[in-house]
Amino acid sequence: MIKGFKDFIMRGNVIDLAVAVVIGAAFTAVVNAIVSSIITPLIEVFWKPDENGVPGIPVPAVWGGTVTFPIGDLISALISFLAVAIVVYFVFVFPMNAWKERQAAKAGVPEDKEEKLPTEQELLIQIRDLLERNDSPTGR
Repeated sequence: MIKGFKDFIMRGNVIDLAVAVVIGAAFTAVVNAIVSSIITPLIEVFWKPDENGVPGIPVPAVWGGTVTFPIGDLISALISFLAVAIVVYFVFVFPMNAWKERQAAKAGVPEDKEEKLPTEQELLIQIRDLLERNDSPTGR
């Protein structure tokens, strides 16, 4: 039972996931700070913040007044996501995959050479031929 648990934990997918979650959560705070202190002021250069301090595109409302579409929040969220994803990939996932490839090469495991699977048309032809054989009087 302990050996099975150890094998489960040492699988690359579990380690990759654990590292990505922990580092992603920690790095998100750093990225959010960068976005709020650098990106948001840059967005405010192009779009004036409304009375609530939200930069975005003001649109006249039907009832009078204006509604601000918070484009700044969208841009900030996209930049935050991309920054976290890039760092997690290049710092953790890419090196882990390279490590796995080196370990597989040391162990002499050949790279996966996938067999070419038959196409849908080839499968249908095989099924037709089998049905014809089963329907024939000789059974062949």
